[in-house]
Amino acid sequence: MTEKLSLTELQLIIRDSLYLALPDMYWVIAEISEIKENFAGHCYLELIEKHPDENSIRARAKAIIWSNRYRFLKAFFENITGESLKEGLKILVKTKIEYHELYGLSLVITDIDPAFTIGEMAMKRQLIIKKLEQEGVFSMNKELDLSVAPQRIAIISSGKAAGYSDFINHLTGNSFGYVFYTALIESAMQGAETEQGVISALDKIAINSHLFDLVVIIRGGGSQSDLSWFDSYNIAYHVTQFPLPVITGIGHEKDMSVTDMVAYKSLKTPTAVADFLIDSVALVENQLIEVSSEIKDISRIIIEKNRNRIETSKIKLLPLARLMMSDIKDKLSGEIIEIMNIGKEYTFKAGLVPANQESRLVSAVKSFSSGKETILERNRQNLITFTTDSMNRNNLLLAGMENTLKILRPENVLKRGYTITSLNGRILKKSSQIKTDDLIDTQFSDGSIKSRVVGETG
Repeated sequence: MTEKLSLTELQLIIRDSLYLALPDMYWVIAEISEIKENFAGHCYLELIEKHPDENSIRARAKAIIWSNRYRFLKAFFENITGESLKEGLKILVKTKIEYHELYGLSLVITDIDPAFTIGEMAMKRQLIIKKLEQEGVFSMNKELDLSVAPQRIAIISSGKAAGYSDFINHLTGNSFGYVFYTALIESAMQGAETEQGVISALDKIAINSHLFDLVVIIRGGGSQSDLSWFDSYNIAYHVTQFPLPVITGIGHEKDMSVTDMVAYKSLKTPTAVADFLIDSVALVENQLIEVSSEIKDISRIIIEKNRNRIETSKIKLLPLARLMMSDIKDKLSGEIIEIMNIGKEYTFKAGLVPANQESRLVSAVKSFSSGKETILERNRQNLITFTTDSMNRNNLLLAGMENTLKILRPENVLKRGYTITSLNGRILKKSSQIKTDDLIDTQFSDGSIKSRVVGETG
């Protein structure tokens, strides 16, 4: 062929050939690589098809939706799928092939099938969930132990988000007056930067995980399409591997993202997350109050038992001391009477001795009397020593018991921080002994107060 053509003529031949060869409308499956709207309302797209490995591109084409059609298709698509047209989304579109001598080949989109995109999105979610399950990490974050009173909170959110403000206001303004310590690590919460922003925030928190009890991922309300940014394998995987429990409050009432599914706990809104944290601390406080009440009851029982034991010991101790003193007196009296009888007996015998033995008897009596006096003196000394030692031991025993009684006396028990509560002069031992509106007396070490019962705790 020797005919020479201008570039314009060649382009027109190509255009006419395409019109003749491809005159129909075609339904085409493609992924949106780029999308933008111009000032006139037209939507310009770049469509691609990837290889099955989803790494390399095997086909690429420009496409356009004219403004008069785009307004309808955009609203229709978002209403059905809950998603906006965006990069990375797979779509099924009805197109007509056009060729322009300046702009080349392009596809003019006249219709979109939202059912195809819904199926693709659901399939993608299921593939992510299946992959996490196959890797054995899906429930790892749920298996962590949450602090019984979580008060140190790392927050991943946008500082300008209404949801963040709601969360902080609800948390710090709680009616119990609980104090929470929060640290905001900012991240984009919608758009293409969401994945990298959330992962980066998690990495920053992980470095200082010892400073926090848990991580909260929150965002305010938004369109349903915003939720899909959290259907990310990379975000979900980082959550499963995180060393602290992660709680999400992404702000959707009906649907859950994959990130919600793998988190330790998923709640619908940021304020619901705040309520969960407040309720967790309140539960611990109530448990402490119950334990404190049990300790008080046990302490009262122990004090009452010891008081009864002291009274019993006191009753037993006094007769025992009197009995010991009586036994000692009886022994001393018996020994004195025996000595006196012995002396009288020998004196009587000495008077019956013949005169010729008087001197001998006197000498013998003197010798005997001297020996008996020595024995008597020794016995007297032994008796005094025994009596003194016995009295000293008993005095020490009595002093120890007296000190024990002093320590356990009610006024001394009061000084150690205990109190005695009574109703109409009768000491209360059980909460069942009082009722609402009773006027009770509470005795402290330095005085007493009167209180009126406003309700029962039992």
